[in-house]
Parts: sequence; C-alpha cells; structure tokens
Amino acid sequence: MKLSKYKVFLVALTLIFLINAIPYLKDSSNANASKTSLPLNQLQSFSEVYLKIKQNYVQDITDKELFDNAIKGMLEGLDPHSTFLNEKDFKDLKIGTKGEFGGLGIEVTMEDGFVKVITPIDDTPAFKAGVKAGDLIIEIDSKSVKGLSLNQAVDLMRGKVGKPILLTIARKGENAPIEIKIVRAKIKVKSVKFEIIDKNYGYIRISSFQNKTGQNLYDAISNLNKKSKNNIKGYVIDMRNNPGGVLGAAVDVSDAFIKGKKKIVFTKGKTANAVYEYFSNDKDLAEDKPIVVLINGGSASASEIVAGALQDHKRAIIMGTQSFGKGSVQTILPITSKTAVKITTARYYTPKGRSIQAKGITPDIIVEDLELDPLIKNEMIKESDLTGHLKNTDKEKSSKEPSLRNKKLENDYQLSEAINLLKGLNILSFRKN
Repeated sequence: MKLSKYKVFLVALTLIFLINAIPYLKDSSNANASKTSLPLNQLQSFSEVYLKIKQNYVQDITDKELFDNAIKGMLEGLDPHSTFLNEKDFKDLKIGTKGEFGGLGIEVTMEDGFVKVITPIDDTPAFKAGVKAGDLIIEIDSKSVKGLSLNQAVDLMRGKVGKPILLTIARKGENAPIEIKIVRAKIKVKSVKFEIIDKNYGYIRISSFQNKTGQNLYDAISNLNKKSKNNIKGYVIDMRNNPGGVLGAAVDVSDAFIKGKKKIVFTKGKTANAVYEYFSNDKDLAEDKPIVVLINGGSASASEIVAGALQDHKRAIIMGTQSFGKGSVQTILPITSKTAVKITTARYYTPKGRSIQAKGITPDIIVEDLELDPLIKNEMIKESDLTGHLKNTDKEKSSKEPSLRNKKLENDYQLSEAINLLKGLNILSFRKN
C-alpha cells in the first residue's frame, strides 16, 4: 500500500524521536535517564496532531510556524517567565540588557489571562503617560488581550517608533476601565541617577539592573562625595518600580554596601549548574553611613535580591511597601545562533535562606505612597501670614543661599520619610559619640 506524504513524514518524525531517545533508553537503570527519557506515546500523539493540522486546518501553515508555536506552548505552560525567543525576541533581549530598546517602556507579566504591569520604567512613554504598577491591560488598540500569550501581547504593543497605541487598563480603585494613549519611542534607559537632596543626603535612583549598573553606582557614589566635599551623611537607595534585570548587577550593587566576605544571594535548582552562591568583597563604599532602601509592589527580581541582602545583613533599613515577589532565575539557553529558550532554572534565596518567590520582601518600616492634597498644603499658614503679626527685629541678614531641600520631598511622601529617618539615625549617632 502506497503511503501518503504525511504518513511518510509521521514515520520519519517517529524515527528521529527514537534515534534521539537511544542514549536515554540504553541505560534505563539510571535514575536521571528514566526522568529524561522521551515519552514515545506522547510523541506519537504530537505527530498525529501535527498531521491533523496539516490536513484539516482552514488555511496553509508552515512547518516553522507549527513547531515554533509548539515550543512556545510548552514553555509558556510552565510559568509566566519561561518562553521561546525567536530571532526578533532574542535580539531584543540582548539590546534590552544593554539599556536601549524600542517600545512603551513597561515590564509586564500575565495574570488571569490579562497583561499585568509589573512597573513602568522611569522616563519612558508609558511612565509619562501615567501607566502604574499593578495596572491590568485588558485591551490593546480596542482588541481584547484575553486568550493571547504574553509574547503575542508584547508583539502587539511593539511597533514603529512614533506610532501611537491605545491601552485600555483596569486599575484598582477605579470604577471603569481607563484608556491611555501612548506614542512608541526608542527607549534608552539610564539605570542609575543621583543627586544631593536636603543638604548632604545622597539620593540614588536605580530604575533597572543592566550590565553596567554596578559601575554606574560606584561612579554615582564617587560623584556624590565630590559634590558634598566628602560630607554625605547617609543614602537613600530608591528601587521602587524597579523590575529587575541582570543578576550580576544585583550582586554588584549589594557588594557596594556590604563589608567583609558575606553571602549576598544563593540559588537552588534541579541541576548542579543551577546552584550558585555569591559573596561580597571587603569594602563598603558608603563607609558605614546609614542607608534607607525604598521598595514597593513594582520592585521585583534583582531589586528584591539587593533589598533582601541588605536587610539580612542589617546594612540598611528597608522602607515602603511589600515587593512584587519574583524569586526565580531565568536562564537563556541558545537553540541556534539566532534563537533561544528562556527557562526558569532555579529559585534564589536571601543570605538567611528566605525564598522571595510569590512572597516578596517585607519592609522594616511600612510606608504607604500617600499624596498630600495640594489644597491642604496651601492652607498650611505660618505666623508671618497672619494680619498684624509682630515683625522680626533681628538685624542679621537672612541667608541668600538657596535651599538644598529638593522639590522631590514635597511631592514624594515615602522619600520624605526616608530622609527623616536618616536624620534621626544621624542624631542618634551624634549623641552616642
């Protein structure tokens, strides 16, 4: 009986699977081999499904599309962070870790079939348009995202630079969906920013973790010391809405503040290659000065590693709200020179062995992100505002030196509380001495 071309393909495909299975089938006594041996019944079912699609699907579809979709399905069914990286995705990933890429500027995941914003990245179109951590994107250009994979939704949000996109968002506390129009842009992320606020307190904003973030942090501390003439009294490390990034950068940032050979983070996974321990060097660039770290629900992954390490070693006070809780490690495993799989290979743990996965970092001091009503601020009057107040007869000239208290403190309650805490720590230190 003459076989159809599809039957021939089925036989060939089965033979290929069998050939690849031989190394595992040779030693069935090996425990690891039995776990990784190819399941022939399921592979036959897979082949049958392939043939059904080729014979009956309403329109032609290429073999590459079918197999790419099959790989995507296998990985995306594992967890929200494992995925197949086609040529474009793999290229975008390489660009993203260097701090330059195109799009809206949001870190996202999947939740209940919708796209959830982990955080908007500083100074990006999404950030400026008002997208917030925790937002659920339910429609993209009036098309529902329900039923789409994360990669499919991300592909819809990507597009030509300068082309607008309409996001329909469900936000906690809002009675109806919100529509936000964003214009796509070429995004360059500066992962570390710094300035002196309220006299001699150093403010360091880390918005993401890229390959050069550690070096950028060292440069920031050096510049702050120069500007203050080596009179910095303490540091605020702001990692709110920081979605994470490169693990090595998180280790570098933690290392900058921990004196001695101490554990920063360790990972545990199925294979020996997934087990790592990272330790600090014997140098604290902040020179034992007090540190307050700000985190919130948009702080994830690498930012949680830093917060956890500094908290466990009592090197910093963690302030803000509960972090996101992404405590898993993704490894890029190349398939070809242009494609790869990103797969979860381990969980990471703080120095004291705390798992962050699905829990997050609990701040030492809970401070909600409150907003002071501008009307209330304007109603705060002083003695000098009262009609008929006594005038100050002091003949000393008032200082014309501009106030170093940054406007950030007037509009950022959490940051203001962090600075107040640093001042209190400095007063205690002064009294002890």
